[in-house]
Amino acid sequence: MTATPATETTQSTGTTGAYEPTDRTVPTRSRERARYDRDTVHAILDEAYICHLGFVRDGAPVVLPTLFARVGEALYMHGSTGSRPLLAAGRTDPGLPVCVTVTHVDGLVLARSAFHHSLNYRSVVVHGTARQVTDEDECRTALDAMIDAVAPGRSGDVRPANAKELAATAVIRVDLDEVSAKLRTGPSNDDAEDLSLPHWAGVVPIGRVYGTPVPAADLDPGIAVPDYLTAL
Repeated sequence: MTATPATETTQSTGTTGAYEPTDRTVPTRSRERARYDRDTVHAILDEAYICHLGFVRDGAPVVLPTLFARVGEALYMHGSTGSRPLLAAGRTDPGLPVCVTVTHVDGLVLARSAFHHSLNYRSVVVHGTARQVTDEDECRTALDAMIDAVAPGRSGDVRPANAKELAATAVIRVDLDEVSAKLRTGPSNDDAEDLSLPHWAGVVPIGRVYGTPVPAADLDPGIAVPDYLTAL
């Protein structure tokens, strides 16, 4: 994401196409960095394919990294049918209360003072209820979306899951109802009295880099690297 000239992004609330802020989605610090418009939230979610799923198990908090994808106004995650969060989502009525987070780190913000060091980042927090998906068509749509989140176009270039594989896979859905994004862009915010200090200050950009695809040892040598991987 291109940094704006200002050091902070502005808040967008209460407009068409925006999520309604709630007590849980309004940050207690740096509220000016919060965003609620769907375009921003969806862009942050769609650029990621790993989220952190938080829930309470046996009275203690648990946070798990897991593959996910957004389809419309829902997030989908999958796992083994024996997975504890997926079991809880299927057995609990109306479902499992969860918190889902996604974060991109875009830069290291190095200031002249230790106190003002920071990160340029984009994040989304989703509060909601995870429910197990039981409809086969919805499961297939969700699984295809998760494959395409990793490599766009990949779902059309693999053998689809068979009935046995689908039976061993559970999918949970979290609707995007209580949602917020939070962003920081721009340079360091040094205090005026520190500007003359002899310490380097600035931003170290961070980006995701893909290496050259390495074929499987048993791959037919006549099968070329697909265009959708070359595009990465």
